[in-house]
Amino acid sequence: MAVESRPVKSGMSKRKRAKLGRGAQYVVLILIVVVAALLADWGKIQETFFNVGVAQSMFPTVVTTALVNTAIYTALGFAFGLGLALLLALMRMSSVGPYRWIAGAYIEFFRGLPAMLVFLSVGVGVPTAFEDVDLNRNITIMLSLGIVGSAYMAETIRAGIKAVPSGQLEAARSLGMSHARATMTIVIPQAFRIILPPLTNELILLTKDSSLAFVLGAALEQQELTQFGRSALTTYPGMTSILVVGLCYLVITIPLGILQQRLERRFGPDGGQGSKS
Repeated sequence: MAVESRPVKSGMSKRKRAKLGRGAQYVVLILIVVVAALLADWGKIQETFFNVGVAQSMFPTVVTTALVNTAIYTALGFAFGLGLALLLALMRMSSVGPYRWIAGAYIEFFRGLPAMLVFLSVGVGVPTAFEDVDLNRNITIMLSLGIVGSAYMAETIRAGIKAVPSGQLEAARSLGMSHARATMTIVIPQAFRIILPPLTNELILLTKDSSLAFVLGAALEQQELTQFGRSALTTYPGMTSILVVGLCYLVITIPLGILQQRLERRFGPDGGQGSKS
């Protein structure tokens, strides 16, 4: 009498195979780190990237001048860009055709250009084309950053306005408010509550874009972080000065990143919907 054979199951479960796969990845990672540590010339690395003497010589100027200037340039550009972006967003949503076309062309044009070209156009092109126009450094950087940032922030603001329920505007109109007043006092404040996280991200991007101000040239007291780092390279050997400048950027961007995450948790789709007793 024939005996029916049954398939033999593998002795290793799916969970064990996954655990073994993760263990193999850890082993490979550890091997890579060990090999890199053995092959690296730590003395040369310390001299090139972690020269304490070079780092000490950069302080306090890198903070009191370069870091402060970077924060000021970013704040000026963001403030100007935000105001211009709000205007562009309202024009993009206008019932007047030419307003929509102008805003749309502006947004697509400046979103498609490298930010450096905008800096060169404002800082070099405008004074060349208009000899009577004298833009100081702060205004030049504010206009350049604002023009670049507004093209992106305008679409963010427009999306936020459209995300506000239409019933809010209708309710305001039913109370006798004009369309313009209802938009400015009811819709836009709610839209800004929605778009605070992406606007914070745009502030981070503008902080990094402020480094393009180096193409304009400046005296020491006007330098931002990147230009200060480039100048330090000509004085101090190695890359320690660049590392210090990079850490200074992180002093600005990391807190902004944490702020963005908190705003997303508070104002995001699930924000404020925690359990209530």
